[in-house]
Amino acid sequence: MPIKIAEGLTAINTLNEEGIVTITSHRAETQDIRPLKILILNLMPLKETTELQFLRLLGNSPLQIEVDFCHSITHTATHTDSSYLAANYLTFPEIKNKYYDGMIITGAPVETMPFEQVDYWQEIVDYLEWAKNHVFSTLHLCWGAQAALYHYYGINKIPLQKKLFGVYSYELTVKNNPLLRGFDDRYFIPQSRHTVIDDAAVDASPELQVLSRSTERGINIVTNKNLRQIFVLGHFEYGRRTLEEEYRRDKQKGLPIAVPDNYYPYNIDTEQPMFNWCSYAHLFYSNWLNYVYQETPYDLRELHPLYN
Repeated sequence: MPIKIAEGLTAINTLNEEGIVTITSHRAETQDIRPLKILILNLMPLKETTELQFLRLLGNSPLQIEVDFCHSITHTATHTDSSYLAANYLTFPEIKNKYYDGMIITGAPVETMPFEQVDYWQEIVDYLEWAKNHVFSTLHLCWGAQAALYHYYGINKIPLQKKLFGVYSYELTVKNNPLLRGFDDRYFIPQSRHTVIDDAAVDASPELQVLSRSTERGINIVTNKNLRQIFVLGHFEYGRRTLEEEYRRDKQKGLPIAVPDNYYPYNIDTEQPMFNWCSYAHLFYSNWLNYVYQETPYDLRELHPLYN
């Protein structure tokens, strides 16, 4: 089924070239079905690149999906034109009275800062509190996951001596979870971060369930018991060359950056990167959308509040 998005998004042409069908507002309104309503709070600097990454995954579904993008109004974007944001993005005042089946909160390049020192922290808190009553299921990713675990459960982040940068394997710790249906016993996911969460605090919380972890790198996916809060400490959405672009950017800036782990064949950075997480990314997002479709109320105004 098609994916309904704002008609001004630059991702439309690329999605259509890749065979992912998009749909206009007029066409969507003539179809006698209720689409899944998904909100993406895009905190990444390169917003158009991030849009395409998520829309590729959400568009690979038999469901009709209506996607809204939001951005922070307490932080001035420096990599995306303000007129583009005004035309294609919403802000918190514009969505605070709406309801959504699902929400995605992306990562952000602020993980080395204390949460309260991030200039849009209060706005993040507003979204997190609003989601408890207005969203059925929320995916929190990378820094977005750390921020939500801190706000909801008081779980802090821990700085790493060396950046976790590359593609890593994680093992499943539960069986028959709807989010991991079809996964192998281990899967691959890109990581690009300077901090980890406090695994011991997660394990001690009776409200949380760990779905996957690594002995060396700790927890990767954790949820609350009814899957209305999902925390992923990684980037399924990354394309084949996203880590490469980060690597070359930091090298040009003279920053201390190593070749991404487990990414280039033979660790040679002139080779084409391996793309061994692609199928897991599509499967994870398909599983999430299917779970939301099966469990969300038809009338979102009947959504039960989420209490912690």
